[in-house]
Amino acid sequence: MGTALVTGSAGFIGYHLCDLLLAEGWNVVGIDNLSDYYDPELKRRRHERLGRGFTPVIDDIATPGLLTELIGEHRPEAVIHLAAQAGVRHSIDAPRDYVHANLVGTHELLEAGRAHPPAHMLLASTSSVYGAGTDMPYRETMKTDAQMSFYAATKKANEAMAHSYAHLYGLPITMFRFFTVYGPWGRPDMALFRFTRAILRDEPIDVYNHGRMRRDFTYVGDLVRGIVDLIAVPPGDAPVSDRDSLSPVAPHRIVNIGNGETVELDRFIAAIEAATGRTARRNLMEMQPGDVPATWADTTLLAELLGRPLPRTPIEEGVRAFVDWYRADNCI
Repeated sequence: MGTALVTGSAGFIGYHLCDLLLAEGWNVVGIDNLSDYYDPELKRRRHERLGRGFTPVIDDIATPGLLTELIGEHRPEAVIHLAAQAGVRHSIDAPRDYVHANLVGTHELLEAGRAHPPAHMLLASTSSVYGAGTDMPYRETMKTDAQMSFYAATKKANEAMAHSYAHLYGLPITMFRFFTVYGPWGRPDMALFRFTRAILRDEPIDVYNHGRMRRDFTYVGDLVRGIVDLIAVPPGDAPVSDRDSLSPVAPHRIVNIGNGETVELDRFIAAIEAATGRTARRNLMEMQPGDVPATWADTTLLAELLGRPLPRTPIEEGVRAFVDWYRADNCI
């Protein structure tokens, strides 16, 4: 299948993506700086599970010239950029982390692509760029100028940066906006991990906006399936339909990758309760700064590009898979 370079390879999504690429015969070069945003040991363990065909590079993507050298050495057909400082709430406390990783790091990646153009570059954005938008489900061609967090603002900037490089240098770039991703080997700062841990310890869970929240929960296995399948569909000269987000002046496209269903927070918590056999103690709280009450992906364009809908793992099945992993991995 050739070689793929994945940034953020020790992250939650990066690990699952590398695992799928390796299973399908790709050679994978993965770069990650193992930051201490959460326990680096979890990241090391993810890397250790990636076997034959995987080349780990432990370094910072924002290091000047590093990615240019790496891509020049390995000449990957596909470059998939997942490395980023994640987290809406952390961006309020530590915005410089987001400038470094999301803006400077992505600039280094684009410069590397300019120097050694791959067949396709796929860069992660986020549903958070839809911000205060209330017209749902979110469609890629909607106006997105009202981001609610600095994290979202940096991801919106990444989309604009990538468009300029696609236009100036002819780089074929797909930006994928992913929606609340969950599953085994997830991040400890995310709701599923925090809720499961608290429920199993009989501790209360903080439920924001008094539970009046809805999310398009996307199982990680479904998400990475979509990313891998998009590798073979670089932006071309003509849109695939009138719904296409293809730029009129650049080989640049934005694609939602989500479950295509919006789930109430109560149903999500109920799924954890069913999987753990425990009852949650809810601590109802106000909405947090930077957060949004709902997300919902229109996945029509993704289905058109792939020729079929993405797999849609039901929330109850996906949550149970996470809880089974959590218990087996002795995370309690």
